[in-house]
Amino acid sequence: MKEYQYVVEDPMGLHARPASMIFIEAGKYMCSIEAYWNLQKADCKSLLAIMGLGAKKGDEVIFRFEGEDEDAAYYAIRSVLDKK
Repeated sequence: MKEYQYVVEDPMGLHARPASMIFIEAGKYMCSIEAYWNLQKADCKSLLAIMGLGAKKGDEVIFRFEGEDEDAAYYAIRSVLDKK
């Protein structure tokens, strides 16, 4: 299992655009990709689940990757988030 801690930098929080970018990228991989924030868990292969986290600027979201292609998924999601 791999884990990535991301601090939301966007003033609008984890809104529709970054959530959709995560969702699209997550759909390319077989492994499980989950986001955790404030005692909530979201399957990153569900756009509504990601948006439902409600993470705001300054919040830390933890992404967990587990499965056969977790390394590739980890770097892909990091790349999407680091572009923000």
